[in-house]
Amino acid sequence: MKKVKKFGTLSVHGGEEKKKCYHSITMPIVQSATYTFENTSAVIDYKEKELVGKIDREEEYSRYGNPTQRAVEYKLAELEGTEKALLFSSGMSAVTTAILALLGKGKHIIFTSDCYRKTRDFAKLFLAKYDIDYSFVGPNGESIKSAIKKNTQIIFSESPTNPYMHVLDLVEIVKIAKKHKLITMIDSTLATPFNQRPVEFGIDIIIHSATKYLGGHNDLLAGVMAGNKHHFEEIKEMQGILGCVPGPLTCYLLMRGLKTFALRMERYNESGLKVAKFLETHPKVKKVYYPGLKSHSDYKIAKEQMKGFGSLITFEINGNAKTGSKLLDNLKIPYISPSLGGVESLIIQPSIMSFYDVSPEERAEIGIKDNLIRIAVGIEDAEDLIEDLKQALDKI
Repeated sequence: MKKVKKFGTLSVHGGEEKKKCYHSITMPIVQSATYTFENTSAVIDYKEKELVGKIDREEEYSRYGNPTQRAVEYKLAELEGTEKALLFSSGMSAVTTAILALLGKGKHIIFTSDCYRKTRDFAKLFLAKYDIDYSFVGPNGESIKSAIKKNTQIIFSESPTNPYMHVLDLVEIVKIAKKHKLITMIDSTLATPFNQRPVEFGIDIIIHSATKYLGGHNDLLAGVMAGNKHHFEEIKEMQGILGCVPGPLTCYLLMRGLKTFALRMERYNESGLKVAKFLETHPKVKKVYYPGLKSHSDYKIAKEQMKGFGSLITFEINGNAKTGSKLLDNLKIPYISPSLGGVESLIIQPSIMSFYDVSPEERAEIGIKDNLIRIAVGIEDAEDLIEDLKQALDKI
């Protein structure tokens, strides 16, 4: 199909051949662990072509790829505007595989501090074992620039970050990286390619937890790395060694979720902003963190570089941990559950969900307050969610 620019059409048709096996309208689930060759000459021909990168078939063994997986990867590459995309068994496997594939022994990587806890844990618990240096810095260009060392190789950040929704100036980050010849990696899960395409700013590698907005239904676990050809083969080879690949049923579910991706993102953006504006006006809400609000520290850069702001909102209430628990228990619509980006609204207290095993001192150090609440707005009617939040807040 001829490439088109409209995002809704790309969500439905992007990366897909019009003619599919057995005249199916949807991409079939190819439930096979391995693939056959007609004869030994076909094996040799495949291997010879593989060595020069000119293979006419991509399947040999499912740890290296599957037809259902390939179809989703082509679609994701078109949605991101990149040359390539590679699916993983989870968002964290995409993060760790990409870093391990590109970081050399004795090298240094910069992480921004307000990023996913397990990404930070990976640095602290594993990178040091392999003689790899790392730094955690504030999510801004000045902090990143001051952390660069002679052996720095990668700048890694999320944008927006979780939970405080900091938005990086990608133009500035790329400028810094090019000056020092560094690789840039952005976990763009919260932005999604609907709201921001980091490759258009010059970012090298874009990572998503496809479990979230891309899948959209809280029924699959997957990750994706998208980028141009330069680093792709190194990461793909590492994935083949580590074996962190998604199954064909997961790929099928992700393809199905992507068909409505543009529609869902329009709703998330609209409802997220409405709920954030309501929370900002409620007397029992102390502060709201949402980049679509003028009160957010990164509002200006978010308006300049993003199309919309998604549905994740973090806010502080007047009170303590018990007050927060009372708020959550009073709600009727959102489920108390981790994750985000699905059709159902989900809500958590980070201090007793993601950071329960962390001491109060450590939580304070990384900004996880007892009165902090995070809501991932789903596709329910925003008015119903607002009414539910209002009654719950009024009771605390």
